[in-house]
Amino acid sequence: MEYYMGISMAMASTIDTGVAVIDNFGKIILIDKLYKMSDIQFFLDNYSSLKQSHIAVSLPWDNSMLEGKWRILSKPYQMVRGNKNLLNRDNWTQRYSTRGCDYFRNLQSAGIDICRFELYLTRQKLSLSSYFKERTPADCKFLQNALKTEYQFEDIPPNMMPMSQMEAVVGALIMRERANHPDNIHKIFDFNGIDVINIKNKIVTNF
Repeated sequence: MEYYMGISMAMASTIDTGVAVIDNFGKIILIDKLYKMSDIQFFLDNYSSLKQSHIAVSLPWDNSMLEGKWRILSKPYQMVRGNKNLLNRDNWTQRYSTRGCDYFRNLQSAGIDICRFELYLTRQKLSLSSYFKERTPADCKFLQNALKTEYQFEDIPPNMMPMSQMEAVVGALIMRERANHPDNIHKIFDFNGIDVINIKNKIVTNF
């Protein structure tokens, strides 16, 4: 039996990191949330089916930046790296955090199948993006309903789930597609030695 694991990596230990494991038939085997990097390592090191699992870890935003609300908002969305008039003080133009990168590279070196994914790009490709503000209750409910109706995850309960857990399901979904339809997956860039992948076309469910 092959398993597909998604990890929605948080930028810091104060924010929950979601973990989801599904099988080939779309059944959710495990869903949980963790906080510290040591908890994530403990979970993966003691997961009995790790060698039979294909893992996708999201890229968390880097929260190290200059002070000021406009800088916080501009960091993920504005193209500033090539602007010579904007000084890169405190490495504030770095979009993604390197949290956990060393550990994930060690897993890859040990023969574990692991990739990274950009959550919001993947949600767009899977038609899981909403018109609501990201990670608001409305966006959370939209993603929950879309996963249940569009991708037939019947194990998702009707009550509101934590957003991190549903984002982890998105990661597990892309790894299942990579295993079943590798031609529908492409590498978009490399991040700290691990491929960042995305889906070319929306997944067509057939179960």
